[in-house]
Amino acid sequence: MTKYIFVTGGVTSSLGKGIISASLAKLLQARGYRVTIQKFDPYINIDPGTLNPYEHGECFVTEDGAETDLDLGHYERFLNVPTSQANNITTGRIYQNVINKEREGAYLGKTVQVVPHITDEIKRNMRILGEGGEFDIVITELGGTVGDIESLPFIEAVRQLRWEVGSGNSLVIHLTLVPYLAAAGELKTKPTQHSVKTLLEYGIQPDILVCRTEHHLNADLRKKIALFCNVNINAVIESIDASTIYDVPLLMLKEQLDRTVLTKLKLPHKNEPDMESWKDFLGRLKNPTAEISIGLIGKYVELPDAYKSIIEAFIHAGAKNECKVRVKSIQSEGLLPENAAEKLQGLDGILVAPGFGSRGIEGKIEAIRYVRENNIPFFGICLGMQCAVVEYARNVLGWKDAHTTEIDEQTKHPVISMMEEQKKIKNKGGTMRLGSYACDLKKGSKAAGIYGKSRISERHRHRYEFNNKYLEEFEKAGLVASGINPDNNLVEIIELKNHPFFVGGQFHPELKSTVANPHPLFVNFVAASLAHSRRK
Repeated sequence: MTKYIFVTGGVTSSLGKGIISASLAKLLQARGYRVTIQKFDPYINIDPGTLNPYEHGECFVTEDGAETDLDLGHYERFLNVPTSQANNITTGRIYQNVINKEREGAYLGKTVQVVPHITDEIKRNMRILGEGGEFDIVITELGGTVGDIESLPFIEAVRQLRWEVGSGNSLVIHLTLVPYLAAAGELKTKPTQHSVKTLLEYGIQPDILVCRTEHHLNADLRKKIALFCNVNINAVIESIDASTIYDVPLLMLKEQLDRTVLTKLKLPHKNEPDMESWKDFLGRLKNPTAEISIGLIGKYVELPDAYKSIIEAFIHAGAKNECKVRVKSIQSEGLLPENAAEKLQGLDGILVAPGFGSRGIEGKIEAIRYVRENNIPFFGICLGMQCAVVEYARNVLGWKDAHTTEIDEQTKHPVISMMEEQKKIKNKGGTMRLGSYACDLKKGSKAAGIYGKSRISERHRHRYEFNNKYLEEFEKAGLVASGINPDNNLVEIIELKNHPFFVGGQFHPELKSTVANPHPLFVNFVAASLAHSRRK
């Protein structure tokens, strides 16, 4: 029977439930168990696809085209296993499913209520991943903080599901905070006690407490927490602040979180976790032999989580190259022809980030012009690739009004235009070109050399595309379409001849970069930037 682990949070948000869930899953996976993780978010949006990145951070896209919470990126990066639509469920989707059933007459005229209808739908989704026999353990992370009004149906669903699957087949890990009061010079356990008390009021006794802390928990504090929260002392797990999220699996291994979980779930401990490749990655990450500076040009740079997968992909690629990548975030709105040289001076490469809308787009175009003319490595993702096409059209082909129709519908040179199948779509949510699509690479191109094969598959999230009407003129001028979708002839990759590294992708390569498999485009971009730094 599949075992279920539920991870809840208390005291405050942003304690790192996603990292703890991913770390535990990594340890269990390293012992030979088949593990997956899902995220249940209490907001009423159907998915995060229409949310501003300032509100929610980046929107992570799965292979099957689901727009999901950024925590799914952590799950994939740690486990090296793709997620899907089933791995991220929101209150909005739960209510939408129940209302659709009500409209169909599925409830036979009964009054539709939170209990049992909403909670039953939540439980149904919690069980989906565990029913096919594909996984031994399903970890479910509950978004929000215990005590929030919107998370109550999820907590009640967990209570019911635990009763249904029976003793020994589920457990609850409660992530909480043990704050340090500098004035008193001591750690305080009262917030944790109150958080567990709130959980108990909802009918759930946590089995394990993971305590976020800035200072080590001594034996007396652990005993006090165990006594007042009614857990075993070995179930009080310290989660001290770490220098990198990739330290957390090893910290949890030291705290024996995985052993405690297996004991409580009545599962054999099997072999000790094989974490050698993970330790090797950490060794290279923490002991670089070189250092480079990469400019991240974007419009949401004030919030690092807006480009979370890009930042993590640089960490993976940096470790692969034994090179520390310092990412310098640059607000594209502030980039102008008169200050671009000053703001971009000293960088070893720039990445122009994805995004939507007109704000900051001229700054992105100006940054691309500067690095193209000065032979500095450039990497463009989605809108970043489209901006490279616009820049080349304006400054090399001489079409000064060239633009994307997303910004200027009246341009005489719409080098980027809306995809045909997108033109009749009115709804914004879940309607872009989403998920994994094939791409054929041109023989002898830089892209083909980087990937080492002729056909690849990458994840997309866009409405606009390269306008093939202008392809011949671009290629005559030296900008090559080196990656083409075999089904609809869409340009997926552009690259520039006679340049150290000038590559743009219509897709999002950062979404597929993991600790075990750093993405080749990022690895080669970092290598090119490192070579540039040595030439300076």
